[in-house]
Amino acid sequence: MSHINWETGTYGADKIEIFQWGEGAKCYIGKYCSVADHVKVFLGGDHHVNWVSTFPHRQQNGTKGDIRIGNDVWLSHGVTIMSGVTIGDGAIIAANSHVVKNVEPYTIVGGNPAKYIKHRFSGEVIDLLLKLEWWNLSGNDINDMHDFLCAEPDLNKLKELVEKFKKSPI
Repeated sequence: MSHINWETGTYGADKIEIFQWGEGAKCYIGKYCSVADHVKVFLGGDHHVNWVSTFPHRQQNGTKGDIRIGNDVWLSHGVTIMSGVTIGDGAIIAANSHVVKNVEPYTIVGGNPAKYIKHRFSGEVIDLLLKLEWWNLSGNDINDMHDFLCAEPDLNKLKELVEKFKKSPI
């Protein structure tokens, strides 16, 4: 049984080291994510810190739930992610970070424990990128956007793309 599921265009997920002791949690990774070497996910193994003993005398260790990684996320070298964490679309996790809390979309975090460093873009650009959801477009549309995707955000072009693909006013 696979404890990890990843979507179209994501690379490196097959090298993630998974720690799971039968708790049943899974790791879900979105589209077009970049996963570096030595990434680890802990889907369980939580010990009961509120008990007298942390040793699991009669029970399995616990889990805080599934790990959900959005689309277009970059997990840098040596990242560790703990159970129950959600990483938003477009986020970047710096090398050797230990992620124990949710990460907002288009946010860069780093450290042990991972902490906010900065947003990748302005709030307006982030909102428009989340509306565009370019990763859900057809392969041809994504290929046609190559120049846009491989440059700093152009706010006017981004608004045009949202209008074109989402068919709803901004």
